[in-house]
Amino acid sequence: MSFKRFINCVETHDGEPMRVVTGGVGHIPGNSVYEMAEYLRTQDDSLRKFLLREPRGYPPMCCNILVPPKHPDAAAGFIIMEQVEYPMMSGGNTISVATVLLETGIIPSHEGLNEFNLEAPAGLIGIKAMVENGKVTAVTFKNVPAFAEYLDKEIAVPHIGHGVEKVVVDVAWGGMFYVMADVNQFPWVQLIPEHGREIARISSLILKAAQDQLPVENPDYPGVGITISQLFKSVDDDPEADVRNAVTVASGEVDFDNPATWIGALDRCACDTGTCARLAAMHAKGQIKVGGSFRNKGVLDVVYKGECLEEVDFYGKKAVIPAITGRSWIYGFNNLILDPTDPFQEGFTVGDIWA
Repeated sequence: MSFKRFINCVETHDGEPMRVVTGGVGHIPGNSVYEMAEYLRTQDDSLRKFLLREPRGYPPMCCNILVPPKHPDAAAGFIIMEQVEYPMMSGGNTISVATVLLETGIIPSHEGLNEFNLEAPAGLIGIKAMVENGKVTAVTFKNVPAFAEYLDKEIAVPHIGHGVEKVVVDVAWGGMFYVMADVNQFPWVQLIPEHGREIARISSLILKAAQDQLPVENPDYPGVGITISQLFKSVDDDPEADVRNAVTVASGEVDFDNPATWIGALDRCACDTGTCARLAAMHAKGQIKVGGSFRNKGVLDVVYKGECLEEVDFYGKKAVIPAITGRSWIYGFNNLILDPTDPFQEGFTVGDIWA
């Protein structure tokens, strides 16, 4: 039997499932990883759908394609894919990619600290990975500049209920544009798995309202807008964390007139680029200084450490260089195939769990 596609994958998670494609994709045109990602986005989005939609994927899953790096200082490149976009940067995916590269021997590893660079669509990302007894026990990556776009901005958000009609938000770039709201504005909600559906509903409505009311711009990536939402809460009684958060990743376009679209998938980890965005907003508010750090805990109690390495200028805006530390685990190896007679060549979605 012949197959239209035969793709090799390593399955990982850091709470969030992060698939890493190690073979079977073939040549992708482009003079940088960013250009390669743009080629897929504009010329062959079927690959992303094949990898992330049912039956091979589901809403919370992310995916990474290992590609030859174009930057001379990078050991490997990777293209990030999520349910509605090709992110410029994703920290959880970066940690998973680094783990796969080292633990499978694609990049030779040694006991102790391993340092190398990866090329993401956002550019060169510095990696420090600790290896103990052959296992990657911690990965720290140095991210691209993160900056706040709006602070304590009040927006109108319909359909939330409980008498809430307006929400105060921050918007910041941490590799993606995040709209972030303190969950204390919704006293009936806790950032726990059991409240996942309500977290996703509220977050989706906030995302759509922010997209409509708050224009954003990253000069390096024209046209990239707010694509992801985060509820957060400062915690004083948790010895493991300083902030608790829940990031909702969209699984489709949100329509205020269609309640079926007020949904998304909660990031099962603490969300690295979300941690970077939160750090940028905290720094802009004077809540964290250069050299400072904070611990961010997700809905599954996964904790990431965010550090503010330095302050930089980014096209006239005050920005910070964050570093994030976390861990990922390999849980399987997989060969994905596409039978030429399969009626669902790009996979499928159903409205019970997809927007």
